[in-house]
Amino acid sequence: MLTTPVESAPTSATSPDAAVVSLDDVTVIYGKNPALKEVSARFARGAVGLLGPNGAGKSTMLKALLGFVKPEKGRMTVLGLDVAQRPMEIRARLGYMPETDAHIPGMNAVSFVAYCGQLAGLPAVDAMQRAHEVLYYVGLGEARYRNVETYSTGMKQRIKLAQALVHDPDLLFLDEPTNGMDPKGRDEMLELIRDLGHNKNVNLILSSHLLPDVEFTCDHVVVMDKGQIAAQGPIDELKGPAGRVFELRVKGDLIAFIEELRAAGMECHSTDEDVMRVFVPSGLASGVGAAGGRDQQAIFALASRHKVQVRHLRPSVPTLEDVFAKAVGQE
Repeated sequence: MLTTPVESAPTSATSPDAAVVSLDDVTVIYGKNPALKEVSARFARGAVGLLGPNGAGKSTMLKALLGFVKPEKGRMTVLGLDVAQRPMEIRARLGYMPETDAHIPGMNAVSFVAYCGQLAGLPAVDAMQRAHEVLYYVGLGEARYRNVETYSTGMKQRIKLAQALVHDPDLLFLDEPTNGMDPKGRDEMLELIRDLGHNKNVNLILSSHLLPDVEFTCDHVVVMDKGQIAAQGPIDELKGPAGRVFELRVKGDLIAFIEELRAAGMECHSTDEDVMRVFVPSGLASGVGAAGGRDQQAIFALASRHKVQVRHLRPSVPTLEDVFAKAVGQE
């Protein structure tokens, strides 16, 4: 089990309402291609998801915050420290779990994690003690004397988390932490991340393209698309405004029916299956979206008018999938 994190020097980011990470008008360009375009974002304390499709700019943002990539313009702060002026001090207080493997061949797990602890400034004895602790915490206690190159993909993901935790960082950057894991391993990794953010009060930023991962582990989200911020804030608030969500499957002229729903003021988003999610705002004009059971009757009435057969209709709740679809303009 992890011990209580070491107390760190106070900064302006220690107040409960302060952002642990902020970006103001940040632009990063690779060659002629902008990876981040005038990005302004705030990452609250606790567990925050950095969500977006592959290529949205998530990894570039993390690397810029670590000082590995220099922006063309803009200002960034981490834990109250300016990235351009104090990058080494910031890195000493961060734990970084990169997307790609970064182990050292020929080293066993406990030696590797202890070495990472020493690189972060821990004395050798303390680093070794912490290495044993975090390896047990991430589920590698029985395999800690095996060489890392003999590990499976899932085990390598766990050791990357262990080395990010070994020095009790004030903030964790987790870049696609469930990559390549089987379903059981993925669930266990997400449980670890949720435990860190909600039970051990570790500040973390989880970068992922997977909606369920972010929704399960995080309370806040920053949604990226094409190098820009599409939405940000507490997940529960972004799921608003008030209204009702329905799962809907129909048979007939689907395109015309969707156009009619949208003309009536409803929002429609497709899913991975043949089910639409229809959002009916509260207080919709003309009584189409009136409160109570009239929402469903209104959908049935529109379907009947266009000779569309409703095969499935049931109330649902707003999800992060709705937030993401709306933010990036998916239909």
